[in-house]
Amino acid sequence: MAHLGSGRRRALALPVGLALTASLGFLPTGTASAAVTDDVPAAVSTDGPELSYVVNVKGGYGTSKAVKKAIAKAGGTVVHAYDQIGVIVVHSQNPAFAETIRGVRGVQSAGATRTAPIAAAKDTAIESERPLGAEEAAAAAEAAVDGQDPLEPLQWDLPAIKADQAHKKSLGSKRVTVAVIDTGVDDTHPDLAPNFDRKASVSCVGGVPNTADGAWRPGPDESDHGTHVAGTIAAAKNDVGITGVAPGVKVSGIKVSQPDGFFYTEAVVCGFVWAAEHGVDVTNNSYYTDPWLFNCKNDADQKALVEAVSRAARYAERRGAVNVAAAGNSRMDLAADELTDVTSPNDTTPVERVVNPRECLDIPTQIPGVVTVSALGAKNLKSSYSNYGHGVVDISAPGGDATRYQAPEGPAVDGRILSTLPGGGYGYKAGTSMASPHVAGVVALIKSKHPYAPPALVKGLLYAQADDTACTNPYDINGDGTVDAVCEGGTRNNGFYGTGVADALDAVRW
Repeated sequence: MAHLGSGRRRALALPVGLALTASLGFLPTGTASAAVTDDVPAAVSTDGPELSYVVNVKGGYGTSKAVKKAIAKAGGTVVHAYDQIGVIVVHSQNPAFAETIRGVRGVQSAGATRTAPIAAAKDTAIESERPLGAEEAAAAAEAAVDGQDPLEPLQWDLPAIKADQAHKKSLGSKRVTVAVIDTGVDDTHPDLAPNFDRKASVSCVGGVPNTADGAWRPGPDESDHGTHVAGTIAAAKNDVGITGVAPGVKVSGIKVSQPDGFFYTEAVVCGFVWAAEHGVDVTNNSYYTDPWLFNCKNDADQKALVEAVSRAARYAERRGAVNVAAAGNSRMDLAADELTDVTSPNDTTPVERVVNPRECLDIPTQIPGVVTVSALGAKNLKSSYSNYGHGVVDISAPGGDATRYQAPEGPAVDGRILSTLPGGGYGYKAGTSMASPHVAGVVALIKSKHPYAPPALVKGLLYAQADDTACTNPYDINGDGTVDAVCEGGTRNNGFYGTGVADALDAVRW
């Protein structure tokens, strides 16, 4: 969700967003004794703009120690070193820093994480959202039946994945934690406070863990996106507000976005490593890593960003976490031979480029092993904005849509997803960002049922339990006579819905 108001972030605007398919980098296993050459210039320029970099190291701690010395000689300052995955976060004003450090023995890749100088960011407005009205809330409470929270009648998304039926069997286990890697979570919200996991929460803004109390919360002028996502996953069943997909599990906040909504590589790496080392069972990733919509491996900087995030995501999975991510909101066929990106880099001046989505990757959602989620609306059709792609999308879940396209059955009144907002509020949003946390909640229910299952088995159950959903062809979502997208594949696996629609009921009874 970087740059929230631009319409490029993962879920904020109904008609916009993004996503794609990525390659997972493995931490090389070179020897720790590899020496660093001394060919770094003795005098380096430091009059350029201050940029942030990631330096990916080959081998072990010995190599990392030597590379850090070379970083200093090249005019860089180590901000934080994730030696467990061989990623070093660096700031430098040397315009030639990346080129210089790439020539050092022990460095696999290095690149700038942004194209704009490091600076304080400003907030931008979020599109395609609506706060809950008082009359609407009162009518919902009146319609609620025994066992429902007061706003649950407005949550058409819960029966869409049979979560309402699942809750009669299990609400999920308090021993399971889902980390919301996002814009921050307001843990004081009455629907989130009962299930909040403080020990697994942190701010990773800038690439350095900040464990100060409340650092994981969004600031007063920052995005409410992460709080909305958290409610969909684990809002408590407590006779207050809404109900989450897994209302008995824990949820944590890992804040990785700057105040203006940019999600830079160093923060994302920090988020995955923190989750890996603090007992997180599931991570939800409703964003793409700025400033590139697609990171092309034939570009030295972008290649380094793919490598750094891939190492971090794989580390989290090795430590037991299932990583779930939104497919994006650009209406793109991610299985196409080529796509046109007109929005990158989004922190300075975008340029139009044609990319091969197999070589130019959206991270983290295209990293192998990450569960990629498309969105559907209240009529069980692919949402108008959702990315798709046979062999790319793994599974589908409610993300909402324009009510004029897919109106829910009463008493629900809005085709978007209702969830928690900071300050005790509630509101609607739509996007694949809203679909991803539904799947994260179902994964949490599976993990509650099978606490010792490794990520591969949990994902296998998730896909096996999904409700087969056939292609929707012809797909003319706005009824204007023009086909808006073409779905490829069969009933059990296709480009619109992957292996099908997530099933919360099967998650608690298998």
